[in-house]
Amino acid sequence: MRIKQYLIGLGLLAITATVPASAQNAADNWPDRPVKIVVPFQAGSATDLITRQVAQALGQEYNQSVVVEARPGAAAAIGSSAVARSPADGYTLLMSGPASMVTNRFLYKNLSYDPATFEKVAVVAITPNILLSNPNEPFKTLPEMVAYAKKNPGKLTYASFGAGTTSHLAGELLKKLAGIDIVHVPYKGAGEAIPALLSGQVSMYFDTIMTALPHVQSGKLNALAISTAQRSDMAPNIPTVAEQGYAGYDVAPWYGIVAPGGTPKPIVDKLNASINRMLKDPDFRAKLATTGAEPRGGSVADFEAMVNAEIPRTEQLIKQSGMTLQ
Repeated sequence: MRIKQYLIGLGLLAITATVPASAQNAADNWPDRPVKIVVPFQAGSATDLITRQVAQALGQEYNQSVVVEARPGAAAAIGSSAVARSPADGYTLLMSGPASMVTNRFLYKNLSYDPATFEKVAVVAITPNILLSNPNEPFKTLPEMVAYAKKNPGKLTYASFGAGTTSHLAGELLKKLAGIDIVHVPYKGAGEAIPALLSGQVSMYFDTIMTALPHVQSGKLNALAISTAQRSDMAPNIPTVAEQGYAGYDVAPWYGIVAPGGTPKPIVDKLNASINRMLKDPDFRAKLATTGAEPRGGSVADFEAMVNAEIPRTEQLIKQSGMTLQ
């Protein structure tokens, strides 16, 4: 009996010992077929363009095809849900952001996926938003807009690139800090919101710097403020919301690769190392700069800490604003 138990014990030890080795072998051989990165926003959006740059760089490193698939809608929930349900093998990834990982958990009563289950890989970049206004509005600066809004509650409107996105939260935080009543009008992306602003259907729009700046430079739209705590090197003459009287205002979209829950750690670690190498490459950083994005990188733990820090602030803001989605 003792010999039998001893042999069984050795067998269990052997099986246990092979599990990490098998996972490592899988990572060593990964990827041996095309990898897909899902973008939960419209094609042509800042998220899409940044993801395509990442996909190209990863494809070159791995000598494998890395494709980008746009699956927009429902404040990033459609694309996020699709990835959450995908096999946990490293071949389907998500370019996530605040909506996918933080905001949706408080907006939806019955969210179709659990943001906490994703395996975080690495934060790629952040981008400032610009508060744009139609030149025909009776204000040219942020203080003038706030003064006008206070005299005309509910008259001004602001567009966002989706309910629950950072563009939406940027407007809600400004409403809270400035004590103004402006009406939110959600769109599916810049492809819809910019034409609406140009035509005067809405008064203002919080847009990413990449798609906003050309319209500011051409004089077609006014720039009232930058949403981040610091001015952007890409538009150093545009003041921040914070420096115009609203201390603590800091809202910025970020972009981070995540994988379905249960994706083997060696694959996650391999991807993390690749992304951090990519973000140190001068050529990649130069390409990223054309989108207005600022490179980030860091460990999986860094990504986890960033998300955890955003959760309580976002929850409080959503509760105060009364935002909700079905």
